[in-house]
Amino acid sequence: MTSAPPQPPAPPARRTYSYLGPAGTFTEAALAQVPEARGGVWKSVRNVAEALEDVVEGRSDAAMIAIENSVDGGVSTAQDALATMPGVRIVGEYLVPVRFVLVGRPGATLDDVSLVAAHPVAYAQCLRWLGRALPAHAHIPAASNVASALELLDGTSGADAAISPPGILEHHDLELLAEDIGDNPNAVTRFVLVARTVAPQPPTGADKTSLIVELPDDHPGALLEMLEQFATRGINLSLLASRPIGDALGRYRFVIDADGHIQDERMADALLGLRRFSPRVIFLGSYPRADRAVVRYPERYSDDIFVEARDWLRGLITGEPGVG
Repeated sequence: MTSAPPQPPAPPARRTYSYLGPAGTFTEAALAQVPEARGGVWKSVRNVAEALEDVVEGRSDAAMIAIENSVDGGVSTAQDALATMPGVRIVGEYLVPVRFVLVGRPGATLDDVSLVAAHPVAYAQCLRWLGRALPAHAHIPAASNVASALELLDGTSGADAAISPPGILEHHDLELLAEDIGDNPNAVTRFVLVARTVAPQPPTGADKTSLIVELPDDHPGALLEMLEQFATRGINLSLLASRPIGDALGRYRFVIDADGHIQDERMADALLGLRRFSPRVIFLGSYPRADRAVVRYPERYSDDIFVEARDWLRGLITGEPGVG
């Protein structure tokens, strides 16, 4: 009796990624930077909370969300969601230049435009260009950067043109009326890839650690005490933003990005200090910086110095000869 030939192994399951859609958004452009996402399932969602819930409940392996903009600052909805949704970790960050195009229905020209649809944030970032190119225009607010263009096509918008991300042209038949219409050529949005709670990746030397910290109470110098946990260990903060906790006036949590990795001795020591100081410290993750810039710090804050100091204290406690 002959045995059945061995079956080939089943192909690995495709990973699923949630992102703020529909197709053509800046969030989709950020997800396109993730090598392991290529060939995966990209799931379009309507908001940050839905993206993170997909991750926590296992419908997606990871979610891409916007966390900060160089012009408008922190994205409060994302910061608040990360503060209140347990079981997630940031595993990477990605930068997307903020570029806007003006699009119209097929066959339209710039001379046809008097009414422009745009999300209020996008509209504010294109005001100077609009003032020069379309000084007599009027504005119709749109729910999102992509919705402004899609509503031109489905006839639900009375606008003549829309301000949208360039990626919209890869997915829809629209007329490009003008490109690079943003007023700030250096504008960039920072995105983070969020997965379920996992051990941090090994340090690369060019890392960032994200935290959310609540002050223990409202007293003079409370914020300074929190910041000293980093300053006395030579740790630079690249982001410090306050968000109301919501249970009472004057109660705030702080969103923090600190240069370094949790496995760095100075960072680990700072986190221990924060834990002693604050009633609630949320560790969001240690991950490679998008710019891959190596973190620099004075020699007195090197890992070896922290290890030597602990060894010295241990020697004092155990009474080792020659330790004093």
